[in-house]
Formats: sequence, structure tokens, C-alpha cells
Amino acid sequence: MFLFLSKLLPLFLYPLGLSCILLLLSLVLLWFKPRWTAFPVAFALMILLVASNGWVSNTLVRSLEWKHLPQGELPQADAIVLLGGSLRPISAPRQTVEVSEQGDRALYAAHLYRQKKAPYIIASGGRVQWRGGGPSEASDTEIFLTDIGVPASAIIQEPDSLNTYENAVNVGKILKERNFKRILLVTSAIHMPRSFLIFKRQGIDAIPAPTDFLVTQQLIGEPSTTPQGTLLNLLPEIDRLERTTKAIKEYIGLVVYRQRGWL
Repeated sequence: MFLFLSKLLPLFLYPLGLSCILLLLSLVLLWFKPRWTAFPVAFALMILLVASNGWVSNTLVRSLEWKHLPQGELPQADAIVLLGGSLRPISAPRQTVEVSEQGDRALYAAHLYRQKKAPYIIASGGRVQWRGGGPSEASDTEIFLTDIGVPASAIIQEPDSLNTYENAVNVGKILKERNFKRILLVTSAIHMPRSFLIFKRQGIDAIPAPTDFLVTQQLIGEPSTTPQGTLLNLLPEIDRLERTTKAIKEYIGLVVYRQRGWL
């Protein structure tokens, strides 16, 4: 139930969900108090315009992504822990496992393995049954990694986790069983602050290895180079709205996980 509510309730706090609620409220007010209708409509419009603004989006995302920037070359470790959420499962018409928008996670884990940063990759991630069931994310990850050249003998599956807290708890058990001391933690840069705190709370010696950066120096500098760029940065764009939503999701996750004692 917690997992379902954690996916459902925040939808009404994200810019799109909150705007929809305000627009529904305006329809109700249209019947009972027409003069008040403009207020929720204006508020919904303001939310969408602000959330899809380039400066707002970049600032929110950067505040998370740049917390764990690599300081020089990553050290060697006993294992690379790859958190799920980067792949799409085999399902017609797909013929094989495909990368999602966060697919850099799996690619980066394979890159670190080829650099001999660790002899094993722990693929962590289950599959929520009410989202269609099927093989675990860990299983899909092994298929993908072997397809791009990582030997199956180097992949350890952790197929039961349904959220980041369970990732850390279940990976911790594997580390203890195999006497692994240090890991490289691979996940999206925007997800790293919450993930790192959870793994740290479990007593795991995790070194952040973020990837899948949404905000870069070039992206930040583009709007200020020309008047055209400045104007376009002010106009609404769906990608910016999505980035803002991801950042809000992570901040809500930090609050909820802290309240539950997971951080």
C-alpha cells in the first residue's frame, strides 16, 4: 500500500497534476461562484509557466545533480551497484530489452566495468506487479548488460527491491554475504542525493558515480549568449516541465524518506 500511495499521492503535487486539480476546481466554481473561476485558472497557468521556465527548471535540477560531482578519477571497488529504472522490458513489439530515458545508468555501469573499476555489477531492481508484472528489472538488466559485452559471471542480480530504500537494504545483504566492502553507486545524477543518503544510512561504503545528467554547463550558458536564447528560455517547454517535475519528485522523496527514518 505504501508503494502505491507513494506513486499516487505526489501526482497531485507535481505541476501538471496540481494544475489539473485547479482547473477542475474552476469548473466547479463556474456553477456555484462564477466570479471566482478566474483565480484557479490563473494559478494553474502560473504554475505551468513557472515550472516550464528554463531558469527555474535548470536551477532545481542542478541543486540535486551537482551535489555529488566526481572529484577526479573514481577509485576501484568490490562491486558496481546499478539501480533499476533505466531499461524497458521485452514486450511486443519490442524484440529485446531497450534503454529508457535513464538508460545512461546501465551504459555507465558497463563502462566502469570495462575500465576494471570493479569485478562485479550488482543489478538491483524488482518489478511492481500492478504495473504489468513480468521479469524483474534485475533480470532485464542482466540481459542488456550481456548483450553489450559484460559477462554473465560478473553480474549479480538483486530482483526484489521496489524502491530505493529496498535497493539499499537488499544490496547490503549481498555485500555482507560476499564480504564486499566498497561499492560504486550508479544512478541518475538527480536521484543520487537521496540514494547516497539511504545507502550511507545502511552503513554501506558507497562512492557516488552519477550519470544521466540533465543540466550541464553548456545548457546553463545557452540562454545568456543571445537575445533569442533568452526569449526561448522564458517560453514554456515540455522538457523543462518534465525536469522540474523530476526535481520536485526527488525533494518530496527526501522529505518522506527522512520522516520514515530511511535517511
